[in-house]
Amino acid sequence: MTLAAPVSRSVVEATELPRIIRIRPNFHVAAFGLMKLLPARFMLDRAEERGEVGPGTTVLETSSGTFGLGLAMVCRLRGYPLTIVGDPAIDAPLKRRLEHLGARVEICPKPSPVGGYQRARLDRLEELRAEYPNHWVPGQYRNPDNPRSYALVAEQLAETIGVPDCLVGAVGSGGSTSGTSSFLRMLVPEMTLIGVDTQRSAIFGQPDGPRVLRGLGNSLVPPNVDHSSYDQVHWIGAAEAFAATRELYARHCLFMGPTSGASFKVADWFARRNPDATVVALLPDEGYRYQDTVYSDEWLHAQGLAHAGAAEPYEVVAPTEPGGSWTWLNWGRRSLADAS
Repeated sequence: MTLAAPVSRSVVEATELPRIIRIRPNFHVAAFGLMKLLPARFMLDRAEERGEVGPGTTVLETSSGTFGLGLAMVCRLRGYPLTIVGDPAIDAPLKRRLEHLGARVEICPKPSPVGGYQRARLDRLEELRAEYPNHWVPGQYRNPDNPRSYALVAEQLAETIGVPDCLVGAVGSGGSTSGTSSFLRMLVPEMTLIGVDTQRSAIFGQPDGPRVLRGLGNSLVPPNVDHSSYDQVHWIGAAEAFAATRELYARHCLFMGPTSGASFKVADWFARRNPDATVVALLPDEGYRYQDTVYSDEWLHAQGLAHAGAAEPYEVVAPTEPGGSWTWLNWGRRSLADAS
């Protein structure tokens, strides 16, 4: 029997949705090649429909990770000039990839006293807006089209494995977890949502500070994070996430980044504690950016992170309660003010 694969109109269409892979009978992962392709494409589609983007429009955005890369791919294919405002988290290989796609990359070298690099990037973005009269800013942290784009992921999950009992995902802009869960809960309102953050991230009420684990967390609280949608929140450390990332590849041949490792570790913990529940972990991107860091024994030893970290999370009753390198809180679908 010959199986004919559909012909895609672009690499974006071919790769914006994840592969659904079963890890164990009750545990699946949704593994993206580049998760942020989906919201980048969707947000630009809606902007074009509204007449906000057209010939001569310059796209401006702040990103130091995969949203910038996804946006650069979409803008390149559609012919829009793009400027990305980032920070030193944009390593040299990522900067080259962005520039090869035609993007101009600005690096903010110093964090702001309040709000860190995120605030510095947003301030520089405002300056650029004045320099480009005909511009469009996607605004991934506050644009409601970001979470809306994940209706396609919810539909894919519902059609392949059904609505899971529990969805687990890392939280950065809030788009993937808040968005996917909102559509799945139209079918099953009681579905559990677990958000994965890291220590010294302000999203769920911890004081902002330096973070080794990047790709999740934030120095500011993004408006797209719907706090009242989360049942549990986990703050996971770099050592735990890096070890889980390596395990994901060594045991399951899934070559992913550390944000995926963090999501996988929390979802695996929940799935083992709840064997009758169907669990899905969102894995945002592949591991190519991290070959010289997370996948390097020498780098891990040099950073003091060549250990597995905590095997089990410590339950806390407030976001700021100390509890080690992996803690969790029964968030209970509360607002940030109520949970704090």
